[in-house]
Amino acid sequence: MGAMEIQLTMVGLVVSDMPTALRFYRLLGLDIPAGEDDKPFVLHRMGSGVTLFFDTVFTARHDAGHARPARGSYQTLLEFYLGDDAAVDATYAELTAAGYHGRMAPEQTNAPYAAMVDDPDGNVVLLTSDDALTTP
Repeated sequence: MGAMEIQLTMVGLVVSDMPTALRFYRLLGLDIPAGEDDKPFVLHRMGSGVTLFFDTVFTARHDAGHARPARGSYQTLLEFYLGDDAAVDATYAELTAAGYHGRMAPEQTNAPYAAMVDDPDGNVVLLTSDDALTTP
């Protein structure tokens, strides 16, 4: 019997304020029910099968040495594929108009069309499409 293949099933975000975090991700386009705002832990299963969870309690309870990174420093990008360039443009415009920090305006990179925005906790959200890769 072979070993089970390892699977990425969840990505967790430690957030400082649940309603503020969920407001950003709803604006991004995730369908998270309004009744979740008062919970310390929220799960959101995406159509891809990956679950994104938001947490205000786990690290505080189980990692006494946890410290939030300085704003502006990051090692992880959360990529959200939006389908086409127009959706990247529109989502970036909506998020930055709502006051979220735009880290990179939409542009054609050497791979996908992409933009980057900081969520309320300083996590970097990468918005992408692949129109350029599929246009003849």
